[in-house]
Amino acid sequence: MLTHMFASPVETDIAPSGSLLGLLQRGRGDGALHALAAPRAEALAALEQCVLRDPRRDWRMEHRSLYYARLHRDLDAGLEAVEDHLFHPDDTRDSDGTDPEEVEEERTGLALSVLGHLASYKNTEALRLLRRYAATGANWRWALDELAVRDSDEALRALGPQVLERFPRTPDGDAALAAALRDAFEPRPWRLWAEDGQRPGQRARLERARQEGSFDRWQRQLRPARPQPGWSVDSVLDWAVEGYEREPRQWREAPAARCLGAVAGPADRNRLLSAAAGGHPAARAAALRHLAERADDAVVGLIGTAAGDPDPDVSRAAVTAFSRMRHDPRALAAARQWAGRADDLGFAAAAMLAGLGDATDAPRVLAALRRAVRTLGAQAPQLLPLTEGVGRLTVAAAAPVLRYVYRETASSQLRGQAARSLASVDPDFPSGLAVECLWDCEESTREVAARFAATGDERVVERLRRLAADPAERDGVQTAVRGRLAGPAGR
Repeated sequence: MLTHMFASPVETDIAPSGSLLGLLQRGRGDGALHALAAPRAEALAALEQCVLRDPRRDWRMEHRSLYYARLHRDLDAGLEAVEDHLFHPDDTRDSDGTDPEEVEEERTGLALSVLGHLASYKNTEALRLLRRYAATGANWRWALDELAVRDSDEALRALGPQVLERFPRTPDGDAALAAALRDAFEPRPWRLWAEDGQRPGQRARLERARQEGSFDRWQRQLRPARPQPGWSVDSVLDWAVEGYEREPRQWREAPAARCLGAVAGPADRNRLLSAAAGGHPAARAAALRHLAERADDAVVGLIGTAAGDPDPDVSRAAVTAFSRMRHDPRALAAARQWAGRADDLGFAAAAMLAGLGDATDAPRVLAALRRAVRTLGAQAPQLLPLTEGVGRLTVAAAAPVLRYVYRETASSQLRGQAARSLASVDPDFPSGLAVECLWDCEESTREVAARFAATGDERVVERLRRLAADPAERDGVQTAVRGRLAGPAGR
């Protein structure tokens, strides 16, 4: 059994993959299907926990809002719990010293996005809550962005005075307003407020803020934060070391390597080789990356040595430098030698083979994938390129481990990649996992399902038709859906 072969995931906040809550937290299609078949109270409790306690490992990369909004609509759930969560006293507190805006994005962002999708489904209560939160809530920018693509001009104009009241008429308040206007993700509300002829004072203030924001942007462009090309190689390396020694530490490996590219010449090679071979971790990391990006003849050996260094900063820098050599034939040859290593360089080497190798590399990539799942678990970031690689190389023997990753991982992006690879290697995918993928939280996974799911299952054609008619569905999915429905199998 695969469950005995591989390490179990250690996620204290993620329920087991076979439970209703665990399925919904992962955003799996089976979660939506099970929720619709479960007792309504149980389904509502699990959905509420997911919306109010964002289960995503990376909320900037993974999607759940449309998935939860659809389930909310299908279960005819109320919004009382969401309202209590948004307007809780904690909404304005910063108890642990972190940036309060970032805290609120993590605490309320998912709930606001769910409300946005519900507003697209003509849920007037969701629209009311978004308007109220945009006027009074701490994460008001997120709510305003949701309204910007859904609300009427009239309603957005009415919000203008309430939003501008957040910015006192002081130098600091005016500077904050200029920054908010300059950095707005959705410009529509700000444009409506700046053009509102019924409020000339508001128009004048926003015009001043726009001009100040443009001036600030110009000033920032004149003040680069990194060293200038006139520096010497030693100055750049010293700058990298100075950042490393700061509190909190500044890791300047990448900008220092870029500066070395501007100032280093052939006469500096011996100095850079010496820095890459030993010395301060920050200087060593910058030199390794610079030499790797320029495909220096000696860099592969230097990377192999640095990868075994006991200092984790040095070993990580070696892996990063090697990953920058994707188009160097010598790196590919080294990857074939290193892919069996049990350290991070071994996984980086296998990842390079997964993306650039040929059919002869399939056993190495599969072995690395199995090793990663066995030793690191189903949540490890190292799995993503390896999962993609076994699909690219059409490794049929990878199907069992891909199915395990699909079911166990808490990452919807990794699950989606497992699904795409299964479509290439597993003949049972169209009649199996592809069906549930039509309900998945990720657009790319639903698109794969729309292309591959076998229409012999009566649920498939019905789901395809619902996706085609859903105004909230993404264009790529709808294109794939309509292609299937237009073909003989969709009729």
